[in-house]
Amino acid sequence: MTSVTMTVNGKQVSGEVEGRTLLVQFLRESLSLTGTHVGCDTSQCGACVVHVDGLAVKACTMLAGEAEGREITTIEGMENADGSMNVIQQAFQDHHGLQCGFCTPGMVMSASALLADNPKPSESEIREYLDGNICRCTGYHNIVKAILAASGQQVSAVAAE
Repeated sequence: MTSVTMTVNGKQVSGEVEGRTLLVQFLRESLSLTGTHVGCDTSQCGACVVHVDGLAVKACTMLAGEAEGREITTIEGMENADGSMNVIQQAFQDHHGLQCGFCTPGMVMSASALLADNPKPSESEIREYLDGNICRCTGYHNIVKAILAASGQQVSAVAAE
């Protein structure tokens, strides 16, 4: 067992992990932050996306030990200071960018990283950026609309694919 210390959603946390413990396991099992989902265990689906030092990372591809000293943000850390949904979360709700909700935390985390890098992405840039996130329910159309809305852009002309 190895001791790890990191900052998660603004709070310093520590725990004991085996060398093979994935970051997603540590978040869910040790910290009870179950908003980060495990969908495939093979880094295909994107349900486990978190931010590590501000970058979108699939938490099933990173060992908890590799997060030593790093800043981690999960979906639980995305809300506004008053506990309300942030602009991206609200846009997903307003534009019906979710159905079953399983992929939604990873989608919101990916969308947040995209908008941090590119505040006004085009529809095609959004679709390309979300290539590593799988949604079985929505067909992505409303997810793209939600991200456009969160970026302050018009959503009426979004092409259905």
